[in-house]
Amino acid sequence: VANGEWGYPLAGDYSKGRGFGYNPVVGCSYCSTNHLGYDMAQGCGATIYAAGPGRIITAGSFYGWGNTVRIDHGGGLVTLYGHMQWGSIRVSVGDAVEAGTALGAEGNTGRSFGCHLHYEVEQDGAAIDPQPFMAALGLPLK
Repeated sequence: VANGEWGYPLAGDYSKGRGFGYNPVVGCSYCSTNHLGYDMAQGCGATIYAAGPGRIITAGSFYGWGNTVRIDHGGGLVTLYGHMQWGSIRVSVGDAVEAGTALGAEGNTGRSFGCHLHYEVEQDGAAIDPQPFMAALGLPLK
């Protein structure tokens, strides 16, 4: 589903996990309490899509996010798609993408607690809450 140049990173319905901000995970000692993204899940192997147009700046292992894709959308805006399955990434650094471009598959890599997509939005290097960001684009998250 797209609205203009932007769309959802998962197609169809999904389960919402942790949201942005203070959000501890019971039973996970390595999970941060200050969550900088929005977790959504359809199940291991579900296709993850670019939410908007830009250029790939990361495609592979990336810190605690495990197998990750990051997209530079210009103007200091970057989106991050974390915890993808190993071997599933379909894009390379430098590739141009648009909303709906398949990036890889939902997984459980890095500092993850079950298969899900960690979707993060950064503005000028600082994480911002994906829910109001997406809502402002006419694409509300759960």
